[in-house]
Amino acid sequence: MAADRRRAGRTGGHVPLRDYAVIGDGRTAALVAADGSVDWLTIPYLDSPSVFAAVLDPRDGGCFQLEPTLSYTVERRYLPGTNLLETTYRTAHGAVRLTDALTLPDSPPLAPGGELVRRLEGLAGSVPMHWSVRPRFDYGRHPARFSLRAGVPVAAHGRNALAVSSWGAGPPIVSDDAVSADVTLSSGESALIAVPFAHQEPLVLPARSDCEQRLVRTRDRWRSWAGARTYEGRWREAVQRSALVLKLLVFAPSGAIAAAATTSLPEWPGGERNWDYRYSWVRDSAFTLQVFLHLDCLAEAHAYFWWLMQASQLTHPRLRVLYRLDGGPHARERVLPLSGYLDSRPVRVGNAAVDQVQLDTYGELLQTAWLYAKDAATLDRDLARRLAEIADFVCAAWRRPDSGIWEVRSAPAHFTQSKMMCWLALDRALDLAEHGIIPARHAARWRQERAAARTFIETRCFSARLGSYTRAAGSEDLDAAVLLGVLYDYGGPDNPRLRGTVDAISAGLRHGPYVARYSGEDGLAGPEGAFLACSFWLAEAVARTGRVEEATELMNELVDLANDVGLYSEETDPATGAFLGNLPQALSHLALIRAALAISTATPEASP
Repeated sequence: MAADRRRAGRTGGHVPLRDYAVIGDGRTAALVAADGSVDWLTIPYLDSPSVFAAVLDPRDGGCFQLEPTLSYTVERRYLPGTNLLETTYRTAHGAVRLTDALTLPDSPPLAPGGELVRRLEGLAGSVPMHWSVRPRFDYGRHPARFSLRAGVPVAAHGRNALAVSSWGAGPPIVSDDAVSADVTLSSGESALIAVPFAHQEPLVLPARSDCEQRLVRTRDRWRSWAGARTYEGRWREAVQRSALVLKLLVFAPSGAIAAAATTSLPEWPGGERNWDYRYSWVRDSAFTLQVFLHLDCLAEAHAYFWWLMQASQLTHPRLRVLYRLDGGPHARERVLPLSGYLDSRPVRVGNAAVDQVQLDTYGELLQTAWLYAKDAATLDRDLARRLAEIADFVCAAWRRPDSGIWEVRSAPAHFTQSKMMCWLALDRALDLAEHGIIPARHAARWRQERAAARTFIETRCFSARLGSYTRAAGSEDLDAAVLLGVLYDYGGPDNPRLRGTVDAISAGLRHGPYVARYSGEDGLAGPEGAFLACSFWLAEAVARTGRVEEATELMNELVDLANDVGLYSEETDPATGAFLGNLPQALSHLALIRAALAISTATPEASP
């Protein structure tokens, strides 16, 4: 999915979020701008402090710049079936190709703990290039101090260290806090720059041949993984790219999947809706497991499920909204002294939503267990007991107000989607009990409370005037999250109220292909963009109500909203198409895959 573009330059040091691509190795991830600058990298893990954070502070965040010194145009793509990024610069005097990767872990014992590799190839003519590595440890709070080890520049702070190894990339100039060089690449020439890094372990300084071999093996391993995916339906290219994004966001040491690779990219420029998404949300669990199973990602599905079961055991029977990638239940929110993307402050790490009550998570967890049990046919005795106890907890908790799926910072309310997911939790528990998978001794109570939750929803959360379920009990506001009732078959596939809800949300929250999350107040100042997952939910919901042609038209529009390398952020500005929020956003890509699967297999509504 390549696209030609003329370099637009930077505004206050920032590029549009749409101009970023992502690379990763299953442990951490980096953002690479269209002009070649690596503006985000955390070490050693995705949820660790950054060493490059220019996306959040161009002056103090740190980055790895690399670009021609002449005016140029850019063409980018991922190498097919991989997460290796290829950027081609074209100038009036020639062309150069840059290949970027975070290389995948290697088997030799002396391989680096982590490694960013950037390979340059001269394609035509001669192109002068400049590169500069300017790390800033711990979210920019500690400038690097370089020294030489065996002639290689090395910067270290605390338990972290990185080196800058280069071959054929010009004589490096080492200052106190940066390494830079100029080089002119002619047709047929190549250069390599590697940034190996380490945390609490010796820093390995690799040879060029080792870096080159790891780059090739990384490419081949990504292609092998992508080639094993089984989807052959419509929008295959978009589905495959989304699958590769999700695999990149899977934290290999535990099996958790991060909601995004970044923190505090704003939901509106200059606003306060800036959150850390480098955690794993329970709300995404059922989508995650179902997508992994549908795409035959069985290793990822099993690893994720058991990570979720282990993490949730730590707080049983209550669920945290989110968990750390290592399964920890704490994510203290704090503010960093960074200027923010386009001056959007505060810049946060940690996420205070971890302490909220969100009742929808119980439905997501039981739905995830139900999907897993259908695939695996059995659960161990301890887990089966725990799931039954969670259903017991839902019986006691579903009547309470909560903060809802959108984690609003206003007063708790009786959100409709939360009640629907409590109904789902009890419905799935009953089905598991009926099949002998979990203990059934409290099934009568689950059935009674499921009916009570349904009565509450039908009598207090539906607007006859709108012909739709509403955002909360007694409200006339709309909420796109209620579309999940369609996606999870709340009340059965032919529920006329759900069909009316799909129409009301399309009429009230949709603008072109864009769908807002909800109408009404949420306790935060300022606007936000359209939430891309909601657009894909609407496409899926329309298909599930039999209007396949309408769903297909919307899906075609949504697929075209990706950036030039097929990525989606959390939100989009409907007026400009600008990306907003953290990226790449797992929920956006999960929702795309689900919508593609649903539309490809949907049965059109019969003509009257």
